[in-house]
Amino acid sequence: MNAQEILQEATNSSFAIWFLIGAGLVFFMQAGFAMVETGFTRAKNAGNIIMKNLMDFCIGTVMFILIGFSLLLGEDLVGIIGKPGFDIFTNYANFDWSNFVFNLVFCATTATIVSGAMAERTKFISYCVYSGVISAIIYPIEAHWTWGGGWLAQLGFHDFAGSNCIHMVGGICALIGAAILGPRIGKFTKDKEGKIVKVNAFPGHSIPLGALGVFILWLGWYGFNGAAATSVEELGSIFVTTTIAPAVATVVCMIFTWIKYGKPDVSMCLNASLAGLVAITAGCDVTDAFGSIVIGAVSGLLVVFGVWLCDYVLHVDDPVGAVAVHCLNGIWGTIAVGLFATDTAPAFARGLGDGVTFGANQIAGKGLFYGGGFKFLGTQILGVICVIAWVAITMTIVFTVIKKTIGLRVSEEEEIEGLDKKEHGLESCYPDFMAVGASYSGITLNQLSASTVPENTTIDNTDTIPVVYNTSKTDAKFTKVVILTKQDRFDRLKVALDKLGITGMTVTNVLGYGMQKGSTDYYRGVPLDEVTLLPQLKVEIVVCKIPVDTLVKVIKKALYTGKIGDGKIFVQDVENVIKIRTNEEGYDALQDDDEK
Repeated sequence: MNAQEILQEATNSSFAIWFLIGAGLVFFMQAGFAMVETGFTRAKNAGNIIMKNLMDFCIGTVMFILIGFSLLLGEDLVGIIGKPGFDIFTNYANFDWSNFVFNLVFCATTATIVSGAMAERTKFISYCVYSGVISAIIYPIEAHWTWGGGWLAQLGFHDFAGSNCIHMVGGICALIGAAILGPRIGKFTKDKEGKIVKVNAFPGHSIPLGALGVFILWLGWYGFNGAAATSVEELGSIFVTTTIAPAVATVVCMIFTWIKYGKPDVSMCLNASLAGLVAITAGCDVTDAFGSIVIGAVSGLLVVFGVWLCDYVLHVDDPVGAVAVHCLNGIWGTIAVGLFATDTAPAFARGLGDGVTFGANQIAGKGLFYGGGFKFLGTQILGVICVIAWVAITMTIVFTVIKKTIGLRVSEEEEIEGLDKKEHGLESCYPDFMAVGASYSGITLNQLSASTVPENTTIDNTDTIPVVYNTSKTDAKFTKVVILTKQDRFDRLKVALDKLGITGMTVTNVLGYGMQKGSTDYYRGVPLDEVTLLPQLKVEIVVCKIPVDTLVKVIKKALYTGKIGDGKIFVQDVENVIKIRTNEEGYDALQDDDEK
């Protein structure tokens, strides 16, 4: 073996290893999907979401072993399906281990897309059933058409990493499932005739979790798109296109939502990053920087349109935007290959084929905007239409059968209380954190140390308020002061009260609403109004020694910004105070032991 042959062998081995590393990155995307879906839904369903994302991979593995893998990559039968077989059991020594793992993690991605759109109201057993069907039959058959030597591959249809085969398919399943399942309780307001007259926003419980999921997915996408590369040049180009498209999509979405809603929408921009990744996936190997920019820009607008379409036109409740991200942008990305494929991309020559008979990941020619004709574009459109038809028909049957037999949706009681408790016996996924409505009774300001206050927090103006303490015990008056304000104002408030000499309070996380004229906030393009409960803090203080008017002045100075959301103060008379430990009453019951 000469030096050139040794170098070639080393290169082949390196890319074989990278192929499996890429599969590992795609598997890690399961964590990303779990975080996105959990963050964009309510806390009472977090455990259910995590369980679904765990089980769609595990159930998918079982079904892929039994039938899915052979239907996908088995010997081609008339261009439709692979020949069923059990080589993994009967001929393990010669089994294609790498391809099995690689295609398995892609299969799991298809199934997990569905869970987000049907979140918060789907029976867990029903989810397990349809997830298994997707992994066993729905995905393997249509993927065989493109990647297993099927009829679409023979026509020169090109979907390098799965905009069509994975994301669009998952998005179509999500759309059909969410439509048949119906919206969450309270999502849409109807009039007496049953006509939907209003869309209500259900903010997710943790945007940071959603953002973490997006970053994990973006990282995993470099394996998703790049694992099948066979040269350094090809891999480098794929990394470039996989970076440009989501970045441009996010910027475009930010600008659009900023203009339309007055503020850049965080959750929508997170969706836009994923939309750009989905759209570039089909043609990441055969597009250039310009094509990636255009694909990303369109996807950034398309994701906003998709969310609006589901809410206001189709009236399909999709909590995480799966339809907008995966279905619409999967369609767009697949068609975009027929527009932007260019022979300047390193992978183009490898994928061109012989011009007559094509195989997996080969291509019929350049895109329309790069000198190609309409034939290749037509092939891409044909592939999209046929796959949509396959998925729509089969999944409608699957969801309908499940609905008529074991049932698809949980009861109203289960949905209201949360799937974590009813489906999995979890009181909460956050047992060490304060639940809504639970209070931190008796927490002192010594426990709420001022050391936790951000460096930019200033309350110097409270020092200018003189304090004249009430010292008479005989005619002591007890007053309860209740403060409602936003959670992010609490640090300013507690430091101000500490300076005043307040030594105890009760702090409660509550949900509330209130209409403010001239103020409209949006969540994913839906106005937050009087029916939307938002998190607030309720702080309760009982005073005697400290004059009420002084306390109120300090509170107002600490919380005032001049903007909506500063809060409200309620002042109430208290008949008596009793300290249980010492049986002291009245004035003495409110004093610290060292003050007596």
